[in-house]
Amino acid sequence: MSWIPFKIGQPKKQIVPKTVERDFEREYGKLQQLEDQTKKLQKDMKKNTDADVAMSKSAVKISSDLLSNPLCEQDPNFLAMVTALDTAMKRMDSFNQEKVNQIQKTVIEPLKKFSSVFPSLNMAVKRREQTLQDYKRLQSKVEKYEEKEKTGPIFAKLHQAREELRPVKEDFEAKNKQLLEEMPKFYSSRIDYFEPSFESLIRAQVVYYTEMHKIFGDLTEQIDEPGLTDEQREKENEAKLSDLRALSIVADD
Repeated sequence: MSWIPFKIGQPKKQIVPKTVERDFEREYGKLQQLEDQTKKLQKDMKKNTDADVAMSKSAVKISSDLLSNPLCEQDPNFLAMVTALDTAMKRMDSFNQEKVNQIQKTVIEPLKKFSSVFPSLNMAVKRREQTLQDYKRLQSKVEKYEEKEKTGPIFAKLHQAREELRPVKEDFEAKNKQLLEEMPKFYSSRIDYFEPSFESLIRAQVVYYTEMHKIFGDLTEQIDEPGLTDEQREKENEAKLSDLRALSIVADD
């Protein structure tokens, strides 16, 4: 009769208490969610700053194009108005670039560095899982020998199996204990880590919009016609548009 090796499956003994496994899954789940949120926030912040840069550069180009318009050479008042607009747009672009640089340095870069920690964390969890599978395999092996008739060769194999199991068990318990202790600490550290970044983000926005208020306030004083309301300006524009429509070259057939 040929000997067929027994199949090594799951051990009968519960080697990791269900409460411990639930605690582990809960803590690791929180960190997985934190990783996804951090990556998404980093991506959204980059999109936001790219859009800000594109907006201010576009505004500068528009004012520059207007400044090179032949109308500016023919109308001193129009030239003065567009020059004031161009100056304001360049000031806006300068402050916007300062804001973007500040956000890049104090928000986006810290987000990027924080995200770089997760691969190491995930690898530690993976190593813990690999060790757990080895632990289960060797525990199952020990149990199989314990169930067999106790002969000399079986006692020898059981002793050897227990010797193989012992360091793997210790290794798993050490890895499991370390992760259960450090994962909650890492999760809690996010507040202290990100709080300065978001404070800096708020300050950068406050400084930028304060300066924008000054810039556009100055621009309004330079180009505004005193005594005219928005409704009066609208009526004035409509009157000028009516004059244009009255020209024969644009008249309806």
